[in-house]
Amino acid sequence: VQLQASGGGLAQAGGSLRLSCAASGRTFSRYAMGWFRQAPGKEREFVAAITGSGGSTLYVDSVKGRFTVSRDSAKNTVYLQMNSLKPEDTAVYYCAADDRRFGIVSDEYAYWGQGTQVTVSS
Repeated sequence: VQLQASGGGLAQAGGSLRLSCAASGRTFSRYAMGWFRQAPGKEREFVAAITGSGGSTLYVDSVKGRFTVSRDSAKNTVYLQMNSLKPEDTAVYYCAADDRRFGIVSDEYAYWGQGTQVTVSS
């Protein structure tokens, strides 16, 4: 599966952005999808994930209540709605997919899209 992330940009603190990750292929529903981010000088960290069916989601504590992950199987796309953005959300955001695992560990995801930059100003 090939992944194409988009939707990053510049936002003010308290603002919102929606990231999209479009997947190729006809078996999109087989893949759990994850969002990760990497800030300058920091390791890549888990942000959110959603199962292939969309029935279960996971979030890192720092984004709970502010970010929402969802997917649209008709469009082969997963979304990350980011509200109440904070400067510490500034990072390059990556989407990832795997058809065997659903979790928070980046090494468990086999497929990755290119990153999209999110910058939040204070």
